[in-house]
Amino acid sequence: MSRKSWSPRSLAAQAMGKVDPLTRAVVPPIHVSTTFIRDEDNGYSSGFIYGRPDNETVHEAQAVLGMLEEAKAGALLFGSGMAAATSVFQALSPGDHVVASKVMYWALRAWLLNEATRWGLKVDFVETDDLAALKAAVKPGATKLVWVETPSNPLWTITDIAAAAEIAHKAGARLAVDSTCASPVHTRPLTLGADIVMHAATKVLNGHSDVVAGALCANADDEFWNRIKTVRKGQGGILGPFEAYLLMRGMRTLHLRQERQSASAMELAQRLSAHPLVARVLYPGLPQHPGHDIAARQMENGFGYMLSVQVTGGEAAAVKAAAHVGLYKRATSLGGVESLIEHRASIEGAGSPCPTDLLRLSTGIEDVEDIYADLDQALKAGHG
Repeated sequence: MSRKSWSPRSLAAQAMGKVDPLTRAVVPPIHVSTTFIRDEDNGYSSGFIYGRPDNETVHEAQAVLGMLEEAKAGALLFGSGMAAATSVFQALSPGDHVVASKVMYWALRAWLLNEATRWGLKVDFVETDDLAALKAAVKPGATKLVWVETPSNPLWTITDIAAAAEIAHKAGARLAVDSTCASPVHTRPLTLGADIVMHAATKVLNGHSDVVAGALCANADDEFWNRIKTVRKGQGGILGPFEAYLLMRGMRTLHLRQERQSASAMELAQRLSAHPLVARVLYPGLPQHPGHDIAARQMENGFGYMLSVQVTGGEAAAVKAAAHVGLYKRATSLGGVESLIEHRASIEGAGSPCPTDLLRLSTGIEDVEDIYADLDQALKAGHG
């Protein structure tokens, strides 16, 4: 059976089916060398020059992710999700206009409000799930990038990627999508018209809470993509080989983890919707979610592992509930095999669009009955 006929699930599980030519090992080795031998004519026929832009382990992990995202121009790995995201904006020019999702990862929003504007970018935030508002915010000829996060953290609003791409392209802009909380198992933005997709690979792509990494994938190997490569090379934002090795290990089980986590998140969302101490459940898999129809159209194999609940009793009850979990871990981040809980408004601080009664839940791979029972007792403790 030819490797070309393998499904993405099989290709990821076998890290593209590569076998080490020296030892015949089924697990690719870690390449740690920072420098490489020149040819007699001073060239580099191996293709490797120096460890900052060139590392075989990084290349192998990039190949797996590029395959999963169906990225015609491939993927680039970075030292963090923030390094990946900011490289896209740094590839723009001072004075360029950017439209970004109002509800998005708080650290990137803070960077856009402060560092990006200080550098000369003009940034407007808009509810990108409102296509009329998005269209009104885009300035033909001036807007160079539309940045969308979907599902958006921590309210899990859904933006129509295909429609957003059409709006952006009509105005002469590119569309970049932060798909961290969907992963290529559930959504492949490049196939829906996006130009660039970003992942905080620290999260579910790695899935074990032991790697900080970021990634970009692109459809076109054009001038803009090459500027991003230059930013990464010049600023040294590349991922290290050991982290790339661990990331590739994580992606080999991505489909198994995502299917389990997504199924559990859906069950939790349904059961919590009927819980007397939960005022509202935010999860795109629920029919009552405002973005459910769009999510059902552009997501597959489930609706992801992230959900949020708004607790009856307000902020005090939410904070108290988070303090009484046992199985859940009260910690920042998401997408790992362990379930995490966080009172998000406390983390984001002033200016956050996050309601103060909201608890963000990252669903792990534990038994869903245990996950629900732990949250149920914590909610009761929050009202005790």
